[in-house]
Amino acid sequence: MKQLLMIGALVAVVAQPGPIAAQSPSIAGLWDATVTVGGIEIPFRMELSSAGASAKGSFFNGDEKITSTTGSFQNGSLSLSFDEYGSTLEAALKDGALDGQYARGTRGAPYAFHAKRFAPAPPPEGTVPSIAGLWNIQTKSSKGEDAWHLIVRQSGSEVSAAILRVDGDTGTLTGAYRDGRFVLGHFSGARPLRVELTPGADGTLSVVQNKEAAITAYRDDQARAKGLPQPTDPSRFTSVKDPTEAFRFSFPNLDGKLVSNTDPQFRGKVVIVDISGSWCPNCHDETPFLVDLYKTYHGRGLEIVALSFEEAAQLKDPVRLRAFIKHYGITYTVLVAGEPREASDKLPQTVNMNSFPTTFFLGRDGRVRAAHAGFPGKASGSFHEEAKKEITHTVEQLLAERVQTSSSR
Repeated sequence: MKQLLMIGALVAVVAQPGPIAAQSPSIAGLWDATVTVGGIEIPFRMELSSAGASAKGSFFNGDEKITSTTGSFQNGSLSLSFDEYGSTLEAALKDGALDGQYARGTRGAPYAFHAKRFAPAPPPEGTVPSIAGLWNIQTKSSKGEDAWHLIVRQSGSEVSAAILRVDGDTGTLTGAYRDGRFVLGHFSGARPLRVELTPGADGTLSVVQNKEAAITAYRDDQARAKGLPQPTDPSRFTSVKDPTEAFRFSFPNLDGKLVSNTDPQFRGKVVIVDISGSWCPNCHDETPFLVDLYKTYHGRGLEIVALSFEEAAQLKDPVRLRAFIKHYGITYTVLVAGEPREASDKLPQTVNMNSFPTTFFLGRDGRVRAAHAGFPGKASGSFHEEAKKEITHTVEQLLAERVQTSSSR
């Protein structure tokens, strides 16, 4: 009995509550965030969660979530890694706000990062103008374009939009009406952009990107009625000098083995040659579609080879490219072709090879039968669906052709 009393006393001592350990406040939930790029604050929304010392963070691209690969939250310090982008977010929680930086590996200086708890914006005063629909932005781009598409969706004062250029779209810009203009932002780990849309009395929109000079957008039907230049057709932008020649490539894979268009795996096959890069946001948009396309048609004779152009540091140690391949479950051939600035020189048969991604479609004889510059992501709505249908149709047409052999391969 004496032993039982001693054990009971010991249990009672152990069970006595000691000083309460300090606990980090929860970061779970939505946050209104900004990154500062070139002195411009880009607004966007994030979602954070934590369990113990582990944490997750997600950016948004419309309905798509881009979630961290690994993360931690300890003693008020948040650390997130996004391996497929080769980037990290480091921030400290103080007085209910997160402050730190988003580092992009070797792709330039980090972005200053700030976030506070999400709070619904107060409703705007007065009437909110309607800007939903398809617009034509008149511009002169470095790629020789005369116009871009602007796709706008609207619910009351809330707006989501995307600018579609020949090389792809901006991702989903989101924002609201305030002080006579719509202020929108996009950041999903890449392509940070702030856009202000101001309706004009004449029915046009003034479009300001990152405090650049304003350019004018016209409703699509109005632009056509005026005979204004139309956005560039991506199927007619890039081509090859001599379509009667077989398209040639010869680059190493990630194991250092040289892979060429003349190899047996491509002989008599329909081949998609995708000019890509793990740094390229529109390539991230395109890759899930190519992965699905390969799964569907590989058994019928489709091969896909991605020629990945990466920065010098990635060429030495392609960590991000390996993570890109793993993240999207790529099972088709990926070759390391050089740096982005070398694309035209490394592919001398091409004309206007200045968009990432660019896709060439090779018939069973190895010759280029079609090309498509850029890729419109889900933010582009019907343009995204139309591009997928067009590419799928091209592949099916080429697969339906009889097998041909050519000594030029």
